[in-house]
Amino acid sequence: MVTVYIIIYDISEDGNYNGLYEKLKTYNGWAKISESAWAVGSDSKKAVEIRDELKKYIGSKGRLFVIKSGKEAAWSNVIGRNEWFKENL
Repeated sequence: MVTVYIIIYDISEDGNYNGLYEKLKTYNGWAKISESAWAVGSDSKKAVEIRDELKKYIGSKGRLFVIKSGKEAAWSNVIGRNEWFKENL
């Protein structure tokens, strides 16, 4: 079963947007929620493991938040496809 995590970040000047985007797209399903928030799926990784994989891309003063998705969600005007969110959140 795929677990969905919500990733929220602020990249500092020495961060790497392209590297972060490429890494986020390697997870088992993904959708961009807003300019600095994504939802990603994982079959086996925990939030701390995802954080550790992504933090090298956000820079020395960047911020990163990874949370396991819960049972309920609501949204408006997200960037990703509504169908993906309905099926996975």
